[in-house]
Amino acid sequence: MYIQRKIQKEILQHLTRKECTIITGARQSGKTSLLIALFNELKDRGESVSYLTLEDKAILRAINEHPEHIFSYCPRPGKTSLYSGSPEKTIYLFIDEIQYAKQPSNLLKYLYDKYREHLKIIATGSSAFYLDSKFQDSLAGRKRIFILNTLDFEEMLLFRGQPDMVQELDRVREQREYISPRIQELLALFDEYLVYGGYPEVVLESAYPEKINLLRDIRDSFLKKDIDEAGIIDQDKFYMLLQLIAARTGNMVNRNDLSRSIEADNKTIGRYLFILRRCFHIELLKPFHSNLRKELIKMPKLYFTDNGLRNMAINRFYNFANREDKGALLENYIFNRLRSIYGTDSLRFWRTADQHEIDFIIQKEPQTGIALEVKLQCDRVRSTTVKRFKELYPFFSFETVSRNIHKDCKWVLKI
Repeated sequence: MYIQRKIQKEILQHLTRKECTIITGARQSGKTSLLIALFNELKDRGESVSYLTLEDKAILRAINEHPEHIFSYCPRPGKTSLYSGSPEKTIYLFIDEIQYAKQPSNLLKYLYDKYREHLKIIATGSSAFYLDSKFQDSLAGRKRIFILNTLDFEEMLLFRGQPDMVQELDRVREQREYISPRIQELLALFDEYLVYGGYPEVVLESAYPEKINLLRDIRDSFLKKDIDEAGIIDQDKFYMLLQLIAARTGNMVNRNDLSRSIEADNKTIGRYLFILRRCFHIELLKPFHSNLRKELIKMPKLYFTDNGLRNMAINRFYNFANREDKGALLENYIFNRLRSIYGTDSLRFWRTADQHEIDFIIQKEPQTGIALEVKLQCDRVRSTTVKRFKELYPFFSFETVSRNIHKDCKWVLKI
């Protein structure tokens, strides 16, 4: 049975617009399953729908010869009905794996420009498509991109067949003073999520050794496709960088240091990081700027979009309670949770030249927002850092987020 993803409702609302609907995201995040679910939903509504996958070599050869050949495999839009004399309904054309086309941007541009009044295109495209520089230029004003991430914690619970735990999580988040009687169950599931992440196939697998095998396959097979399509020559250095940044999750990105560590020039480091970002494996968090000279730290911090891939990169899958990197895993989760709520553009971190640092700044208005400090245990807060920040930004509120429940901190599952 297909479990609906959170983003599905937003995509359905966009299907009323003429622009191409593009679904992209990391490989194995569930794009094809989502596309089929959207197709079935419109079909059940009685809409005119067609589904094509460009993994079909015959279809691929045909459209590479000319875009018009796509109508050998689906109805041609805009015809007039012989019976009523009125235009036919809009055709919803679902295209999976559009990056396999020789010129995917040109294909979409041609179909949109010529048939947009009667043809709505919904397509999935991997990072290879998104990396194409022509994509942004030729499709300006003709598309909207939806990024499908791996499962968040709530979606993980749904995929595991535990809607009762989703309801309990909702109560925790909605009721400020509520302390769940199932806190230990929630934390056990949460700790598993921090270790194995949210790739759908990994979540659905119950055996831990098989979870690791699936993540290894994502690293060795699907990540390798990203590398091949990006034209990376020295793949050993790329994997060395991946391992290095995984071990430094939540730290600032010092390209010079990374360059020395893997013996690659600064330009190469920049390209590798760009590819990992465009393939939806990492995100960079920018610093919170002000006009104070001491506060300007240019280097961003780095986080992984999925803890499972991060842990696979360093091959560490022992239980959360026994890990030395518990803080990094928790902080990485908080980053992904915050960006799902507020968007990456609204997030920053704060650090001064004299080592005062706050993990996350959520900027809602130019002079207002929320400052968040992430801690495993809510035992003490760096009072000098908080005092310094509040002196500079009096209109920002401050909260400490912790994995344990404490009156002075916000429990991590309440975010």
